[in-house]
Amino acid sequence: MDTFEGDSLYASLSKREKEVLPLVALGYNNRDIAEKLFISVKTVEVHKANIRKKLEVDSYADLLRYSMKNHLVDF
Repeated sequence: MDTFEGDSLYASLSKREKEVLPLVALGYNNRDIAEKLFISVKTVEVHKANIRKKLEVDSYADLLRYSMKNHLVDF
């Protein structure tokens, strides 16, 4: 994936997906995300799959790049 379409793709995410995205980008594992958001690990997995599909990214590296480019995470 060469370009990111920012706002329109991000706007397609649900509220919960927007909560999961920065945690994924920061390197939290599924169990830690589940505990932090009080949801099941399976739900985290579903949210992560939906995020990748909606943001049109093929890998978690692309997801991290998207998150950094759009200022969704700070390092």
